Amino acid sequence: MTITKSRLTRAAGIAAALAGLIFIAVQVKHPAMNVNSVTTTQWAVRSTAKVIMATLALAGITGMYLRQIRQMRVLGLVGYVLFGIGYLAILSTEVIAVAVLPTLTHSSPVYVNNVLVAAFGGHPSGNIGGMQMLFDVSGVAYMVGGLLFGVALFRARVLARWAAALLAIGTAATVALSVLPESFNRPMAVPTGVALIGLGISLWRDQRATSPEATPGTGRVEQLVTQ
Repeated sequence: MTITKSRLTRAAGIAAALAGLIFIAVQVKHPAMNVNSVTTTQWAVRSTAKVIMATLALAGITGMYLRQIRQMRVLGLVGYVLFGIGYLAILSTEVIAVAVLPTLTHSSPVYVNNVLVAAFGGHPSGNIGGMQMLFDVSGVAYMVGGLLFGVALFRARVLARWAAALLAIGTAATVALSVLPESFNRPMAVPTGVALIGLGISLWRDQRATSPEATPGTGRVEQLVTQ
């Protein structure tokens, strides 16, 4: 199979859609964030899934940006860079969650508990070192980057605009989690997941419609569906 720009972009669309599906799925019946949960199989599975999600999301948003780099302009570039940093930070924290934290639950349970508190935007009772900076970078880059990237996608008018608007709103709205009860943490992730699914499918359809391999006569219909 020949590797073409169109196929790579379609693959990025599939990656974004899968990232959105995983992002929603890992929120369902998520175990309590405490020291006892860290050593369970469910924790390992969910954290590994989040690593995969962040990797797929990075591939997805890269494909979206490159597909409409001219239309997104400077706002899109800034949004893409920040959003990418946010997902890289999420990827890093989840690798630590699955590979490091379980090994510290017996020797340093207080530290692990403080890390979990900080992960949800709380104030840990002790020093957690560089993890605090990682959480701060992750939160700010994800929220600001997602907002700017979503707005740039909306203004570009290439992919589904409803999904672009939902991405901007969904990521920016996470700032409210600092004052909302913990029960809101999981539901607040759903809009962003749906937005990634919508944008991913839109990107895939867009490339199917414009590629030389597309069936004659179907391109215009596909383009209309994505708008």
